[in-house]
Amino acid sequence: MKKLLLLAVLASGLAFGQTKKVVSSDVHWWGYKVAKSAASSHDGTINVKSGNVVVKGNEVVGGSFVLDMTSINATDVSGEMQGKLNGHLKDGDFFEVEKYPTANFKITSVKKNNNKSYNKTVTGDLTVKGKTSSVSFPANIIVKDGAVSLTSAKFSFDRQKFDVAYKSSMKDVFVKDEVDMTVKLTAK
Repeated sequence: MKKLLLLAVLASGLAFGQTKKVVSSDVHWWGYKVAKSAASSHDGTINVKSGNVVVKGNEVVGGSFVLDMTSINATDVSGEMQGKLNGHLKDGDFFEVEKYPTANFKITSVKKNNNKSYNKTVTGDLTVKGKTSSVSFPANIIVKDGAVSLTSAKFSFDRQKFDVAYKSSMKDVFVKDEVDMTVKLTAK
């Protein structure tokens, strides 16, 4: 009877997939100013608060991730300038982290990609500030020895779709709409 129960549990895991918890991550972003000067961009990091990847066989079939928007950190500047920029990104001008402390990404599909560097295309629903839009990006995904490794190419999304807009009298003329990101994570 115990063997039958064990076989049933194993079979259900193969049929529905196994959930792997994110154990390490690196999310990097780049934002760009319209002006072409030495300081025409900023870049930084955001922490993954929690996440999981669903694996069926040796393929990733789903997953979801919570980004801690309170952790947004500009890494291209330091000292007082870094503090001011981080505060600016967290306030009502951009991410309103007091009202929206997290953002979410839910994988809706993972398809094979013929790109030599990136073997998959990941598509999912990104939710920022309560607004959701589909985002796709190429990624190299490896499932081996019970672990999942995902490394994305640099990809862009339109911040305006999420109402991430600089609330100035100049109406966003200083900041480009596209934000670039890379994502690296390991799940076990």
